[in-house]
Amino acid sequence: MNVWQALLLGAVQGLTEFLPVSSSGHMLLVRKLLGIECGMLFDVFMHVGTLLAVVVVFRRELLALFAPPFGKLGLLVLATLPAGAAGVLLSGGIERVFGGGEWLFAAFAASGALVLATYFLSRRAERRGLLCRGIGTVQAAAMGAAQAVALIPGLSRSGTVIFAGVAAGGGREAVAAFAFVMSVPVVIGSAVVGSFGGLTGGAGAAETAVGCAAAFLTGLAGAKLALRVAGRRSSLPIAAYLFALSLLSLALELAA
Repeated sequence: MNVWQALLLGAVQGLTEFLPVSSSGHMLLVRKLLGIECGMLFDVFMHVGTLLAVVVVFRRELLALFAPPFGKLGLLVLATLPAGAAGVLLSGGIERVFGGGEWLFAAFAASGALVLATYFLSRRAERRGLLCRGIGTVQAAAMGAAQAVALIPGLSRSGTVIFAGVAAGGGREAVAAFAFVMSVPVVIGSAVVGSFGGLTGGAGAAETAVGCAAAFLTGLAGAKLALRVAGRRSSLPIAAYLFALSLLSLALELAA
């Protein structure tokens, strides 16, 4: 892998980590198309880049977790447990079944359907004047379960989690903000679980640094953009994009 490929992968990781389009699916698809092998060390540093981005963008929300009586911190723990357990117990099986990219087309299509469903649920809540509802135990539990399902590559984590929160009665803005805060332990966990597999090479120090920096800088833009489009009319083009990506993935799989 050269520096330009590292820059591309870092940009893809950062832009898609927070938008409801699945960063894991995009990374898998780009690597397959370009024939790139990166190694676990590069993956870990890409996660570090996006982690720094979410800490910068959501610093107020993260600090609020540690304000007494620590109710928000409790909700975050509740929402993190299902994905944490699934990641530890099922990551190997998920990788064996979905890691080759054969099912990307189905996961991208499901992500598009969830984006559409979130949009229509938000529109209905808007008509009923319910958009300002916050996050409680029910919403956090639903979002946590959805985050565990979204470990499947190609199934958008943020899209699945936001849909679950809105469907469980949470307000669009509150759900979106909490979904991105939920990404912090997930990104940390991804890096830790990846490290257990061995920090193998595949990319040099320069390529790794470039990929990490690109993931951080584009992650800043991606996080801010994701907050703007969550559940709104501007999410409709994202759904169309995901359906198109599903067709492309299917065509590539059939041609392989």
